[in-house]
Amino acid sequence: MYQLNSLLSIFFNLVNMIKTKRIYDTPSNEDGSRILVDKLWPRGLKKEDAKLDEWAKNLAPSNSLRKWFDHKEDRFEEFSQRYKEELLEQKDGLKHILELASNKDVTLLYAAKNTTLNNAVVLYKILKFFENKNENKI
Repeated sequence: MYQLNSLLSIFFNLVNMIKTKRIYDTPSNEDGSRILVDKLWPRGLKKEDAKLDEWAKNLAPSNSLRKWFDHKEDRFEEFSQRYKEELLEQKDGLKHILELASNKDVTLLYAAKNTTLNNAVVLYKILKFFENKNENKI
């Protein structure tokens, strides 16, 4: 298990290097490592057009949670809470993102139309949470 402090040592000063973006938006040099954080491949997008560096299916919400949420705004708060619980079981994946961000920019990619109520935003927020904590295990 990773101690929160060890993650923090990697994470301090890195939050500005992690961002979210729709995968359908044009790739740019400022994206750095482009990581898809959805379980399913985005509809209508060719893999070569995505310019992906990684597809982190392990950091995507579970199929049951994704289907339950169904991108309904009134479910987002509960979705966020349940998804955070799932993310805390993916310590290696979280640490991997933080380690990548220690060397270059990282863009968390998602397919959802809503740019504020989606899994990438929740993932970003949990990474941001590590910035403000200084004890306990994740």
